[in-house]
Amino acid sequence: MSQEKVIKTLESLGLTQMDAKVYVLIAKKGPIKARDAAKALKISKQRLYPILKNLQSKGIVNSTLERPARFTALPFEKVLDLFVKVKLEQAQRIQQNRDALLSDWQSIAVAEGGSSPAKFTVIEGKRYVYSKIQQMIEETKSHLSFVATVPSLARADQYGLFDAVLSHPLKSKIRFRFLTELSEQNAHAVKAFLKDKPRAGLNLEGKTPDLGLKLCPRMVIRDEEETLFFIDAKNGEQATERDDVCLWTNCNSLVRAFSTMFEELWRNATEIEKKIEEIETNKPSPKTYVISDAQAAKKQYEETLSNAEKEIVVMTSSTGLLEFWRNKHLVTDCTNKGVSVRIMAPITGENLGAAQNLRKFCEVKHVALSYLGTAVIDGQHLFQFKNPPLTPLNTENRSYSEKIFYSNDSEYVNRTKNMLEDIWEKAHIPSAVTMDSIMQQITSADVHPKVSAISEFKKNGKYLKIVSDPEASKKLTEKEVLHRALSEKRISATDPFQEFSRMFCTWAWAVIHPPKWFNLPKTMISALHIEKQSSLGEEDTVQISLWLNTPIGYTYVPVGMIHDSPRTYQVWKKNFAGTPTEHNIQTVNKDEIQVRVRGNKVFAGWTAPIPLWPKPYSLPPCCILFDGYGDTKPGKCTMTVPNSGVTNKMEFNKIEAFVTLLHQESKYEGPGTEGFILRDCIIDTIPNKLPQADDKKLQDFKEE
Repeated sequence: MSQEKVIKTLESLGLTQMDAKVYVLIAKKGPIKARDAAKALKISKQRLYPILKNLQSKGIVNSTLERPARFTALPFEKVLDLFVKVKLEQAQRIQQNRDALLSDWQSIAVAEGGSSPAKFTVIEGKRYVYSKIQQMIEETKSHLSFVATVPSLARADQYGLFDAVLSHPLKSKIRFRFLTELSEQNAHAVKAFLKDKPRAGLNLEGKTPDLGLKLCPRMVIRDEEETLFFIDAKNGEQATERDDVCLWTNCNSLVRAFSTMFEELWRNATEIEKKIEEIETNKPSPKTYVISDAQAAKKQYEETLSNAEKEIVVMTSSTGLLEFWRNKHLVTDCTNKGVSVRIMAPITGENLGAAQNLRKFCEVKHVALSYLGTAVIDGQHLFQFKNPPLTPLNTENRSYSEKIFYSNDSEYVNRTKNMLEDIWEKAHIPSAVTMDSIMQQITSADVHPKVSAISEFKKNGKYLKIVSDPEASKKLTEKEVLHRALSEKRISATDPFQEFSRMFCTWAWAVIHPPKWFNLPKTMISALHIEKQSSLGEEDTVQISLWLNTPIGYTYVPVGMIHDSPRTYQVWKKNFAGTPTEHNIQTVNKDEIQVRVRGNKVFAGWTAPIPLWPKPYSLPPCCILFDGYGDTKPGKCTMTVPNSGVTNKMEFNKIEAFVTLLHQESKYEGPGTEGFILRDCIIDTIPNKLPQADDKKLQDFKEE
């Protein structure tokens, strides 16, 4: 067992990570003095002594009587036996006292209202996650839907979740449905898994998405009453490689949002058994065959494109879109004949220019990442590429030495075309305005709307000014920013307008083009997760700006925010002085808002409507997922909020992000050009006016 696994095991048994590290060090190096242990772990003795005392109280670390004392550790196998014994005794005591505890609870319990309050709960660790899922299965009354990878299906079986399904007293009346990603590599495993499960009296259905649509996120939905969804750290990373982190919510709007997403995926999916048969026979349907030779595939594909008479609909990758532009003659030859050409691809900073140029003679929209490239020509010919296609096909590119499917079977082609049409209707036209250009605009804009209520706010104020430092940013590396974020010390402060303070955070930004029934203009959403080592402690906030008319024209105006830390209310109020947000800051409970960070992903969700200014605008309960991609760009800048009286020196690792907004009625997917994440962000706040005694500190900050 590796040291990392030992530490994870000890954490699962109730030790903190540092407790576990201290135990491992003493077990490997002991007997050892406290001074030497602190030096090896790179922590202070003041921090080490409480840990040693805690480990001694548990009986897994002992000390000698000499001075200075030396510490030894109980062998690891005995530590495991000790914890197992303690856990068993605890479980037995709870079981023995169960009736008495329930009786006591009934005597003090407050009568519940008509419905439970909407909230979030964070669940970490496989054991707790799968225990919660089992509880959801046992409480299911009508239907249970879940999205899972093949490895997580196997793990669910190991934790007894399918046994819970099979033993459910209402299993014949409950509709159990699951979606999983099926491939040539895992088809045999899924087939064996399903064959091994008794299906008698069980209403169990499985499907796999067509067109390579992504199953994101993994989730479980029970009776449209509650949902649990996984936050993955990185695209393509298997769940077996890390502990699971999930968010559970009973917010009706959010549960319906995830249900809507599931139903959309379910509608555009193929039955598992049928898909397995297609993979095993290499024939997805009659009159469909595999083109294994890249040169033959290239020839047939280009000839079919050239002979198109009515329309071409293509879903490709971000690099595939670039190839369309590089070989635009294939498109222009078709459009010159009156052929309609529509292209869907993930829009990024790299291919935005190509998308704008292609839109001069064909239609282009943004869609989320997918695993298959698909082209339907004249509603009669279907090409599907294991990897999204480059156009024209490049025989020197290794990715196109793989199999390519072709079909002219009318039923199969029509079904695929209908799915593409459905995706096209919900996709968005890429805007030429990027998030970077938007941020440059709002840094100098007068933010006050031309309305009578302007008298409530200070006039002629500037909300935000950002001055980047390109030369310093060029010298900065991702590793240096990360090192500083991990090593910088906390600065004690209670009022950042009078004292130096420091914030460690992750800050995600996105522009959303809401559907018409939202009754909102273009909206900027900023999700901020502040780490607990920050001067004012841990906090989650969601800040909203709307595209409104101002004395200098339309711009994004800060109109409201929610946060979960009452002690920072006055701080935010001063920070947004002179803007509508100053009078529209809502403090909510910690289980009503969540901003979670996992690798290059940021999730933000809220369970109550966010009132916005001017009334009657409001943002309903939603979830927003920022999915970072591409290269990381270190940055350094100074951010000034003039009315607040402070200057912020920022250092960060920036990454562009695709954005998905989930609401109970719809799902919005935004291009990578309209979202970004500031990771490993450190913000030093310097008051503009300081007591004279702090002049030297100010000079130190300026010289950093």
